[in-house]
Amino acid sequence: MIEKTPAEIVLIRKACEITRDALILAKSLIREGISTYDIDKSIEKFIIDSGGTAPCKGYMGYPCASCISVNDMVVHGIPSKSIILKNGDIVSVDIVAAYKGYCGDATRTFCVGEVDDEKKKLVRVTKECFFKGIENARVGDRIGKISHAIQQHAESNGFSVVRELTGHGIGRKMHEPPEVLNYGKETDGAVIKENMVIAIEPMINRGKKEFPLVRDGCIVVTRDGKPSAHYENTVLFTAKGAEVLTLETDDEYYPR
Repeated sequence: MIEKTPAEIVLIRKACEITRDALILAKSLIREGISTYDIDKSIEKFIIDSGGTAPCKGYMGYPCASCISVNDMVVHGIPSKSIILKNGDIVSVDIVAAYKGYCGDATRTFCVGEVDDEKKKLVRVTKECFFKGIENARVGDRIGKISHAIQQHAESNGFSVVRELTGHGIGRKMHEPPEVLNYGKETDGAVIKENMVIAIEPMINRGKKEFPLVRDGCIVVTRDGKPSAHYENTVLFTAKGAEVLTLETDDEYYPR
């Protein structure tokens, strides 16, 4: 069901709280010299210690609790002892935590040490794309209103939108209807309904939007080798508008 019941929303909120706090932990671990494997293991332990589960692990054979994608990896980077973060990298950490059968989903792209200005801009604009997307979206609008705003902001800043990967509904499953594109017309997509919960996730490239490549069966990388950034939150729509369930309380966009 696209619209969630009050009881379901309570459980989704808790799942989102665990997801958010796992990302805060991940941020504290990001540094030159650490492996993505070690970051993932810390995330998995945190989720379990918080009373949750990590539904990514084992999903379609995926071996880890999180996806950690470095530089030209768009999504689905597999944590590895051999992937060591370096000064100047950008790294996207995508976490899904579940609580009593309901999921929360969020991603952040972090900078490692001294990062060049263009990468910094890419990370900043990708986050801005998310908030531009939800800024004026209300119950009764089409999801395309979110999609169009994301595309406009990315392209106006000289970046391109990944088109083959999308946001999605979320609840008992990580991926539920409706599909949430990061491009398109305001009149496209499903109607936003009250108590709909969706994961909105701009994936923005520094280079071209051409169809990305896939390595090792699931790691999506940019075709031109240029970096990509990813920013995602789980969002609840109510009569008052969009409520971001996975946003850090000290974030500049957190409602005061």
